[in-house]
Amino acid sequence: MHSVKSDFPILQNRNIVYLDNAATTQKPRSVIDAIKEFYEYHNANIHRGLYPLAREATEMYEKAHETVAEFIGGRAEETVFVKNASEGLNLAAWILKNRLGRGDNVVVTVSEHHSNFLPWFKVAKMQGAAVKVAGTRADGSIDEEQVVEMIDRKTKIVAVQHASNVTGYITDLEEIVKAAHDSGAVVVADGAQSVPHVPVNVKKTGIDAIAFSAHKMLGPTGIGALWMKGELLEEGEPLLEGGDMIKEVHYDGELRVVYNEIPWKYEAGTPNIAGGVGFAAAVEYLKSYGVENVLPHEQKLARTLMDGLEELGITWVGPKTVEKRGGVVTFTVRGMSSHAVALYLGTKNICVRAGYHCAQPLHESLGLKDTVRASVYIYNDKNDVDRLLAALEEIL
Repeated sequence: MHSVKSDFPILQNRNIVYLDNAATTQKPRSVIDAIKEFYEYHNANIHRGLYPLAREATEMYEKAHETVAEFIGGRAEETVFVKNASEGLNLAAWILKNRLGRGDNVVVTVSEHHSNFLPWFKVAKMQGAAVKVAGTRADGSIDEEQVVEMIDRKTKIVAVQHASNVTGYITDLEEIVKAAHDSGAVVVADGAQSVPHVPVNVKKTGIDAIAFSAHKMLGPTGIGALWMKGELLEEGEPLLEGGDMIKEVHYDGELRVVYNEIPWKYEAGTPNIAGGVGFAAAVEYLKSYGVENVLPHEQKLARTLMDGLEELGITWVGPKTVEKRGGVVTFTVRGMSSHAVALYLGTKNICVRAGYHCAQPLHESLGLKDTVRASVYIYNDKNDVDRLLAALEEIL
């Protein structure tokens, strides 16, 4: 039987238990090779040169947009490459800001990553609008009913995570999308923790925008995507100005600018071309694995981990069953700071995250100072979970 771990050089070269996948994932050989091959055989700038090498690079970068877009059921022209999901969500807020006016509101949740929380406060303040913050259930999972209840005729934007990087909870978007659209609002989803783990089809969910990062789904750092409905991209203004995102610039005492077609309108300057190629290679790897197989694998490991934590008397955050959660398990060890726990685990070559996980409002709403987060992915196995539990038992 093929071992998924054997596809990942770092897992062969280092004796580590890597359980920090919600922060970033390791890279398979195919992704590393795709980036290496681009630099060795195809490197040139895009959308500029007429020589064969430049055309090759352009074709590869544009093909990467198609590959990534198809992975989520979208179209290439609606898929803007960005640095990461954080930049994608900030860009979404910028594009949609003119939908807000004085007296309007944006609905978010206290469970959001800071990247899907702070930008909406910023643009709301710019436009004289308000931000309404929905709470969570007792276990920290998003309360979809409360989100729906907060949506009114003054709501123009609803920004919500598709999956939590703290509780692992997978949000049911259906009723939120319906309520938002019935009120004339658009829905922006943070897909950083969902697109790598569950099948996402933007047309079926009905969302208006979603942002996600390549590095959380086996791809390189410094590249991600914002998918947004074409009509919204067309009506929005670019955040950055520069090369390749314009068709014409005229100045005769008055400035006249004609922007490029979407998505290039939002990709100013020379982009991360090799990163785009690596992004596409990561998508191809996930397709070969079967993205529909990711969540069941993670849930099995999460169940084993949660059962083990319970036996040790360690409390975890989020739903007690795995049906509505992914492979993120966040916990606290009584009498120890999360950083002390993570540092000890590090001495055992076990990689976990400690702190607020860029979700401080959620932690504070749950009365938590900080937490330890273990997050699994396709290359993790029961042995990884067992090593974590054994190390935790040592410090109790």
